[in-house]
Amino acid sequence: MYIIIIGCGKVGQTLTEYLAGENHDIVVIDTNASKIEKVVHQYDVLGLCGNGANYDILLEARANRADVVICVTAQDELNILAGLMAKNMGTNHLIARVRNPDYSKQKDILREQFGFSMLINPELEAASEIRRMIMFPSAMKVDTFSNGRIELAEIKLNNENKVIGKKLSELHTISKSSVLICAVRRKDDVIIPSGDFILEEKDHIYVTGTHRYLASFCLDIGAYKEKINDVMIIGGSRIAFYLTRALLFQGIKVKIIERDHKKCYEFAKQFPNALIIEADGSDEEILLEEGIEHTDALVCLTGLDEENLILSMAAKQLGVKKSIAKMNRTSLSSLIDNIGVDNVVSPKNIVASQIIGYLRAKSSDDENSSVKTLYELVNGKVEALEFIVTERFKGLSLKLMDLKLRNGILVCGIFRKNEMIIPNGQDTLEVNDHVIVITSDPMIRNLNDIIGD
Repeated sequence: MYIIIIGCGKVGQTLTEYLAGENHDIVVIDTNASKIEKVVHQYDVLGLCGNGANYDILLEARANRADVVICVTAQDELNILAGLMAKNMGTNHLIARVRNPDYSKQKDILREQFGFSMLINPELEAASEIRRMIMFPSAMKVDTFSNGRIELAEIKLNNENKVIGKKLSELHTISKSSVLICAVRRKDDVIIPSGDFILEEKDHIYVTGTHRYLASFCLDIGAYKEKINDVMIIGGSRIAFYLTRALLFQGIKVKIIERDHKKCYEFAKQFPNALIIEADGSDEEILLEEGIEHTDALVCLTGLDEENLILSMAAKQLGVKKSIAKMNRTSLSSLIDNIGVDNVVSPKNIVASQIIGYLRAKSSDDENSSVKTLYELVNGKVEALEFIVTERFKGLSLKLMDLKLRNGILVCGIFRKNEMIIPNGQDTLEVNDHVIVITSDPMIRNLNDIIGD
């Protein structure tokens, strides 16, 4: 596909990195010449320095021939204007980052009347991911499929868990919950395991099932954590706004610490049921004064990755049940296991996964059978994909044991008529099933791609 990316900030650079590896023709536009020079030298892409909403710049980038224009500058208005210009020039698909809550309310109008294919709000998506972590405290990360009816949870094992030293084929003796361990991260290795695989301490397991069964599984293996009733948030960012709104709706108490007076005033006006503290959340004395040791969860949303990690680590030492840190620099992700932070969330990676999933669907020869949902796992080493089975699927009604799946493929969940099925060799894939596939192959475009030659 021929793709134009307008905006070379964190999200734009992450998209360029992912998409350049998928053999797309890419042009990147930004007003900052040094950013353009950086991505052009690092990836096999073309770069243009200029305003992405300028007609001449878009014409030079050949927006009239582009399959997709992705607008991810820091300004919503510029993203919308650039998208409208590109659409008028003949671009097929438009994707725009829209962060302002006022614009987010107008998504339907922007799609239906102005032709935007996809509107992304990184802060809203990050807040949704953090909310899922809080609602499922036993998991490091929770992704959802089939409109939230199936979950994929990442759980870190410790020496107290009953599954340590057990083969996967023996798990039924510990838990009767209908779940499937579909991937394991052990240090730097990622394994799609067989029944003979033996679990070890510090393994990260990726488990799929319904929320009820996953919670039951965590209880059975000794990984259960008590429900979170109150949350302290450091940093009055847009993510904090969306997260506070979601948590208060769930009946969870929220305390926000923010040093900026204007932001505190706005939060107090928007959320009268939340407690807003105007103070420096990185000050240990302030945290102790506000009772951090009695807080169930701490969410660190400052603009500095290092500060978020340090505060999260300090919170665990003070007895907080769950600590969550916003982090955009993936170079720091290798530290997480060693410093005691429970969860990290990266808005740019969330957005990149969603856009890549959309592009995979549009580039498929059979769009009806293409990727519906995509999540990057273990820093992109493994993907979790959701498909809907159509009549064009080559393996329709065949037993899974008779399907010749490609290497590195595991069918880990089937959702059929409001029922979650953990598949075995005797199960089949039928029309309208939602199918969850785990794969180490980054080139899966539609469901037929999982079948080997």
